[in-house]
Amino acid sequence: MHINLPEKRYYSIGEVAKAFDVNASLIRFWEKEFDALKPKKNAKGNRKFTQEDIKNLKFIYHLVKERGFTLEGAKTHLKEEKKKSLSNFEIISKLEGIKAQLLKIKEQL
Repeated sequence: MHINLPEKRYYSIGEVAKAFDVNASLIRFWEKEFDALKPKKNAKGNRKFTQEDIKNLKFIYHLVKERGFTLEGAKTHLKEEKKKSLSNFEIISKLEGIKAQLLKIKEQL
């Protein structure tokens, strides 16, 4: 899944939910369930997601929504194989981004 977010330091929960095409309540739920998601909160309590949070959220989304893991299965997978799986996932994500760019160029030709 290729997420289209502008380059910036922090993202609001609304921007993140829209990019992943899910409800903000699901993002808040995953934040409670997964230790890897720790968005910063401002004085009002609004969540501000960093690039690292987005990367972790992409991986959780991939496990739960695309590969069909249960929440417990995804938690276990994150703990046991985080480094290996995350690096593989990052490589796949970069390749998907390149593929999307190439398809866009192909359409323009």
